[in-house]
Amino acid sequence: MTARSFIEKKRKILTRLLSFVLVLLILFSESYWEKTLIKSDIFFLFGIVLVGVATVGRLWCLLYISGYKTNTLIRWGPYSLCRNPLYFFSLLGGVGVGLASETLMLPGIILIGFALYYPLVIRAEERKLHNFHGKDFEDYMNITPRFFPEFRAFREPQEYTVKPKAFRKGLFDALWFVWLVGILELIEAFHEYDVLPVLFKLY
Repeated sequence: MTARSFIEKKRKILTRLLSFVLVLLILFSESYWEKTLIKSDIFFLFGIVLVGVATVGRLWCLLYISGYKTNTLIRWGPYSLCRNPLYFFSLLGGVGVGLASETLMLPGIILIGFALYYPLVIRAEERKLHNFHGKDFEDYMNITPRFFPEFRAFREPQEYTVKPKAFRKGLFDALWFVWLVGILELIEAFHEYDVLPVLFKLY
């Protein structure tokens, strides 16, 4: 197994590991902007908005791909806007969680990490889909952008068959960003009540 294929196959584990490391970093830090309440509140507000959009977007994607991910080429709903809407919403959620920490450093770290890592995952998945679907996937690539949505291409069916069991299994992953914001707020409360020490500040 190559280093790249190892990373691609361990995507969820690595994403959760990065989240865990960031939470550990936050455990003993405080936002530099904490004393400037307006700025910190603005960061948090934008973060919550992005987390909300990301959570709804991931659930929307999940509705379409649950039980169909590889065997069927999904081109409706969010997958008519771009070829990787799940990763697009994940990026929004990650940056949102970073902003909810009321810092600029954490969303910056998340953005850089995503930009370095996820293109490898996306290219690998596209090779797999191309091998599986052939010309159908080529046609899909020609009319649908890879990552950033284009709303002029939006299409959705009148009816769509959802597989409830597969959808239910994916709900846990879709709600991760909401839980992370809750953890951030709990950590901030621990700092305020001196349960956890503040060893350094994050910009």
